Amino acid sequence: MHHDLFSSPAGHGTASHVRVGIGGWNFAPWRNNFYPSGLVQRRELEFASRQLRAIEINGTFYGAQKPATYAKWAAETPAGFVFSLKAPRYVTEGKRLADTARGIDGFVFGGLAEFGDRLGPVLWQLPPSRPFDADDLAAFLDLLPRELNGQAMRHVLEVRHRSFLDEKYVELARSHRVPTVFTDSPQYPSLADLTGDFAYARLMRSQSHIDTGYAPTELDHWSALARQWAEGGDPA
Repeated sequence: MHHDLFSSPAGHGTASHVRVGIGGWNFAPWRNNFYPSGLVQRRELEFASRQLRAIEINGTFYGAQKPATYAKWAAETPAGFVFSLKAPRYVTEGKRLADTARGIDGFVFGGLAEFGDRLGPVLWQLPPSRPFDADDLAAFLDLLPRELNGQAMRHVLEVRHRSFLDEKYVELARSHRVPTVFTDSPQYPSLADLTGDFAYARLMRSQSHIDTGYAPTELDHWSALARQWAEGGDPA
């Protein structure tokens, strides 16, 4: 379980520039506490999407869903809400990123248009085993569609190999205007460098014995960071 957070500098997107979200919505331990007692499971997305302004869909990492499923999810959420989606791992875990055009297009043009204005960023997560290869990554970033049905698409990249802690990577991501996920993880490297026109954080240190996942002082810290990002700041 993790929390998601993405911020756009003033002038981008809607009047409110910070979205706080969660990774998924079907979790048994949330029932009878976050979800009210007696709420039927089929209404959990409807409820969660009215408490938060974004949800990251993790299920798509294991395989794309049917267009009708995307349309159903979108219909259950209120105006102004967005989903981010983890792109399928079969795209990013292959031998060469430069050879993924068919997989990328199959996912993006295989139903994501059903989300309409509920479509937020698509998250491409690279496995911990994939080191930084500038030429291969540049070819991959060139393949990412920047528009879907006339609507601008946003992509974010999550990197998990320490070789990405490199100024050359930061320059490459900036040249393609693709944000790098700030992964607050004890396991993977975190890059706070701004490489696109919004920031995307995945907070992965939730503790089950704390009702809110993070201690209040830590939540205050993240709140301050989100405001800094939204104002166009680049925190240390």
